[in-house]
Amino acid sequence: MTRADLIAALPDGRLPPELTALGATDLLLLFGVGLVLSALLSALAAPFLARRPSRRALIRATRSLPPEERLLAIARILGHLPKRLRPAAYGREAPPPSETIERIALNAKAPKTGKADR
Repeated sequence: MTRADLIAALPDGRLPPELTALGATDLLLLFGVGLVLSALLSALAAPFLARRPSRRALIRATRSLPPEERLLAIARILGHLPKRLRPAAYGREAPPPSETIERIALNAKAPKTGKADR
């Protein structure tokens, strides 16, 4: 038995041939499903792809806060409180003017850990 005879001996499919081929409406439906899926994926990925505000913008957003709360907010933004602002934060000195707080915070560098670099 040859391969052609074997294929000819196979029973016909259970579906009509019109349903086994892709038509224009099927392709349009697949395209629409693809659009819906891409919209869902982009909505899910949007929070991860959004730009974070800069450190400068975050510090400027604290301008409306009272000085004590502003120092705390700046410490949260920077991850530390600059040494020049610590006396005001702990109540040993009066808080400096708003412009001075902002200038010190924007020029602050990460604190040293005290470990020697190897």
